[in-house]
Amino acid sequence: MTEPIVGWIWGRNLRAFLELLSRYAGYTFDETDWVTIEAGIQDTDDEAPDGWYSYPLVGTLATLEVALAHAVGGEEVSIRVAGAETPDLQLRTDTLLSALAIV
Repeated sequence: MTEPIVGWIWGRNLRAFLELLSRYAGYTFDETDWVTIEAGIQDTDDEAPDGWYSYPLVGTLATLEVALAHAVGGEEVSIRVAGAETPDLQLRTDTLLSALAIV
């Protein structure tokens, strides 16, 4: 098992990140997923070890465990993605994190 891919993105980009990551995993991300995640991350804190929210993306190509937490006092969302086992999926996940931290 590989190490989780970690980073952060702007909170406004979270849905786009999850929709694209889901596509890479072969998972159909829908409104129910988004509503569940939105509710789950409300009281998160990226500085607290138990302050993260995890959500599985179980697709036909990969099973990813996405952990999310708000940066206290900021607009950023910290992210850890476990289960990206192939070099292609690792690169795509890392690229998504990098791109959505900029825009």
